[in-house]
Amino acid sequence: MANLNKVMLIGRLTRDPEVRTFSNGGKVAMFGFAVNNRKKNKQTGEWEEVPCFLDVEAFNRETRKLADLVEQYLKKGHQAYIEGSLQLDQWTTDSGEKRSKLKIYLNDVQFLEPKRDGEGGGPRPPSQPARKPASAPPAEEHYDEPHESAGGGDGDIPF
Repeated sequence: MANLNKVMLIGRLTRDPEVRTFSNGGKVAMFGFAVNNRKKNKQTGEWEEVPCFLDVEAFNRETRKLADLVEQYLKKGHQAYIEGSLQLDQWTTDSGEKRSKLKIYLNDVQFLEPKRDGEGGGPRPPSQPARKPASAPPAEEHYDEPHESAGGGDGDIPF
């Protein structure tokens, strides 16, 4: 039986990342994320934005240091593309009430806006990963300049 657990969202951080470091040297950055769903108001007939609030956790791994990237470059209000998997957290409160919530474990992040004025100088974010959402062109490329074909021979733009 096949399984797929993948979430791809574009939204904004609802709070600054909170970072924890583990005794083994690991690190996690936790932040809130909001995306909007569109819904038609039955009374007015107008479309409305209905926010959906999510909790996200980014871990440092051997291959990518996502917690470090989130801590350094994302702040409350920043827009980002996130990709991850859903995880159900369940617990029992002190009063014995069972609670649960869905959380996103981050696998990939892309910064969708530059740092704002007054957010410190520092280095630019590292180059984005090869995979990009289909609707967003790479930030570094300029589409008004001609590109050479993959063959590189005649310089024509392939269509």
